[in-house]
Amino acid sequence: MSKRKRKKHEEEHMDETWLVPYSDILTLLLALFVILFAMSSVDAQKFNVLSRAFNQMFTGGTGIMNFSSMVPTGPTDMKNDAKVEMQQNQAQKTDSELEKQIEANAEAYKKDQQELYAIQTKVNTYIQNNSLTDKLQTSLTSEGLLVTIRDNVLFDSGSAEVRPQDIQMAQEISALLVMDPPRSIIISGHTDNVPINNSKYASNWELSVMRAVNFMRILLQNSSLDPKWFSAKGFGEYQPVTSNDNPDGRSKNRRVELLISPRVEKQQ
Repeated sequence: MSKRKRKKHEEEHMDETWLVPYSDILTLLLALFVILFAMSSVDAQKFNVLSRAFNQMFTGGTGIMNFSSMVPTGPTDMKNDAKVEMQQNQAQKTDSELEKQIEANAEAYKKDQQELYAIQTKVNTYIQNNSLTDKLQTSLTSEGLLVTIRDNVLFDSGSAEVRPQDIQMAQEISALLVMDPPRSIIISGHTDNVPINNSKYASNWELSVMRAVNFMRILLQNSSLDPKWFSAKGFGEYQPVTSNDNPDGRSKNRRVELLISPRVEKQQ
């Protein structure tokens, strides 16, 4: 009876001695994969960190993981350092070139604005000397130098033909536009919002276009001006400078504008 019980007890007890070599094999496999990973990477610093971490986890003594690095630290590191230094030098060179380009653009823009200001001064002097302050005005904007001709010159109401008495003034303005090198000049016509009522023009839009074209034609009689630098636009009533609700506002909206464009755009 006692032998039967002892035999049954021995059968129920499992032999666990196999766990020791099994765990050693797993540890060695893990160490092998870590070493292979480290050898495939050119970053010795990462390998050293992993080495110290696994040594602390698996052993308290020495072993293969205790070596400072399995990656060569000689010429390879020197090559990497040289590559990093070259990239840094290239980045610094690029930044330096960009700064120089920004400075050059800023200087060119400043010079261009000074030239536009000189043109504005010349036009303003002409306006003052001929008592035209109620007819012409100038403003220096981000889009260029704007010369505005009020509605009380150049054209009769509802007409796009330059009045004979204003042709001389148009010719004098053309002389002010002679520049070396030349600049792009845009001539635009504008009206108020009162519908036009004649058989020649079906809308204020057509009237504004023809006023710009006819005024440009007078300017280009000056042989010193190159037509390729000129263009004409008509905006009708759609770009007012003030309200059309009163006669004074409508008078200001009826105008012809000359925009003398900058050569250099302002950098944002």
